[in-house]
Amino acid sequence: MVFFYTFTLMKNETTIFGIRAIIEAIKSGETIDKVFMQKGLHGELYKELEHSIRTESINSSYVPVEKLNRLTRGNHQGAVAQISPIAFHNIDDLVTSVIEAGKTPLFLLLDQLSDVRNFGAIVRTAECTGVNGIIIQKKGGAPINGDTIKTSAGAIFKIPICKVDHIKDAVFHMQSSGIRVIAATEKADNFLYDVSFKEPCAIIMGSEGRGINPSVLKVVDDKAKLPILGEIESLNVSVACGAFLYEAVRQRS
Repeated sequence: MVFFYTFTLMKNETTIFGIRAIIEAIKSGETIDKVFMQKGLHGELYKELEHSIRTESINSSYVPVEKLNRLTRGNHQGAVAQISPIAFHNIDDLVTSVIEAGKTPLFLLLDQLSDVRNFGAIVRTAECTGVNGIIIQKKGGAPINGDTIKTSAGAIFKIPICKVDHIKDAVFHMQSSGIRVIAATEKADNFLYDVSFKEPCAIIMGSEGRGINPSVLKVVDDKAKLPILGEIESLNVSVACGAFLYEAVRQRS
């Protein structure tokens, strides 16, 4: 079996293609951001790849062969993987280091954002507003790729990012560390100006389509919304996130 690798240096991302190559990359501990697999494929090697993905909780999706053909010009054999351009932090180590440094923690939790440009824009704003770290879910969210890097203006390399199995894991971890968790949601009774961001806190932003998962909303400490004065009922998530983060900056200043 031949291993296939391709490097897209202009986008600061590495793409691996070939089923065996991806399996070996997973075994070697590479930080795989997402695996795209061709729909309808079968075989023992393909099953081994699926098993490795499940075991390591790697973000993946089944796609038409045309999608794989667009991702690489090589003989992809039905699978293409993107290696993350960054190393992810351990949430426990990150939270502990922020608290021990004497800082007032401000974290950002992203509940399965799907658009890489929204993700990149949020990372850029988070870095500018002094966010101590961003926590994302291992599965279901936007990959960290060249578009993310470009939209973040390089901020993706300057702010710690953690991955957790489920965003509720991050909520519970924050709460056990004395950090209040505030959900940005239109389902709130309070406006963000009525909520205190002065103490240690973490803000959750939901996905573009469905917002924050209802099961997550049940366990947060507080909820807040933005006032909407026009006819359109909601803002772009990156814009809304900016409003919340700068309200935190205003209060802390």
